[in-house]
Amino acid sequence: MAEAERITGTPEPEPGTGADPTPGAAAEAPAEQGAGRGKRRIAALLLVACVVYLLDLGSKLLVVAKLENHEPIQVIGTLLQFNVIRNRGAAFSIGEALTIFLTIIAAAVILVIARVARKLYSLPWAIALGLLLGGAFGNLTDRIFRSPGVFEGAVVDFIAPAHFAVFNLADSAIVCGGILIVILSFRGLDPDGTLHKD
Repeated sequence: MAEAERITGTPEPEPGTGADPTPGAAAEAPAEQGAGRGKRRIAALLLVACVVYLLDLGSKLLVVAKLENHEPIQVIGTLLQFNVIRNRGAAFSIGEALTIFLTIIAAAVILVIARVARKLYSLPWAIALGLLLGGAFGNLTDRIFRSPGVFEGAVVDFIAPAHFAVFNLADSAIVCGGILIVILSFRGLDPDGTLHKD
């Protein structure tokens, strides 16, 4: 074998050099680095989602306990108030008869995010999807556990700007996540971290 390698010019690995004769061994390190980066991005997504969910849940519990059935609280005069309402529809109280359908949509969004997260290597996308996930879970919790019944519950809204719809922190997170996704898409950044140009 050594004689054949001498004739063909193929060098034989020297003892103690640590050379790995196994094909593809050099490609394992980048693959492991990519897997580690993917796990960190998923961790970032889950962290953002948990923060959004806890803030939304805590704010709803607080305003229901302290503000429901009371006069609105003026935060910035009449420009911004806290006024608790129960919303069975989507934004602007549209589709109040479609509460179950809206619940299914929220659950579908969560499943889509879980699917996309398997190939997630971009931190901005992780943040955007985390905002969407936390917001979707926040409103889905209301629809499942609040009256009048399971999958028909009314979402608690309380942030009331002047001349605008009343909303909550989950709604804000969903809108911010959606805007960020649009920006990332226009810039050509995919969830896997690659850039594309149309």
